[in-house]
Amino acid sequence: MSTLPILEFPDPRLRTVAAPVTVFDDELKQFVADMYETMYAANGVGLAATQVNVHKRVLVADMSDDRNEPMVLINPEILERDGQQVYQEGCLSFPGIYADVTRALHVKVRAQDASGAEIMVDVEGPLAVCIQHEMDHLAGKVFVDYLSPLKRGMLLKRMDKQRKASA
Repeated sequence: MSTLPILEFPDPRLRTVAAPVTVFDDELKQFVADMYETMYAANGVGLAATQVNVHKRVLVADMSDDRNEPMVLINPEILERDGQQVYQEGCLSFPGIYADVTRALHVKVRAQDASGAEIMVDVEGPLAVCIQHEMDHLAGKVFVDYLSPLKRGMLLKRMDKQRKASA
């Protein structure tokens, strides 16, 4: 396993729409393992393939405190969504930036596992937020897209300032 470089906003590759996965082989399983390692090393709770410059519909998540509940969703599709919640989101592609985003409270998702078997995930709360956030990455969308232009501008200026300070 190895860690992969994470793209940071405003990298234009973060806007790439991911293609469906059609081949479920050892290479895909290795990629999923590398995504987990990358997510854990960066202290994240979710990671989309788009964020590591692989434009396939793959995401991983693990919101457990002990980091022992890994989940992979390949070719995910939301079948149902209901309710609404505001949750403070961060993103590995936006280091140090957090903002309140309104998303569905509950989602039911159909996806495939790393072997290609169909799985259904029915979740609510923070895990539902995480899955929606990562699925947005696969569609070329980032969480700051949900913010007002003023709020987005303020956050991006702060991120730019942090980047210059650490350079």
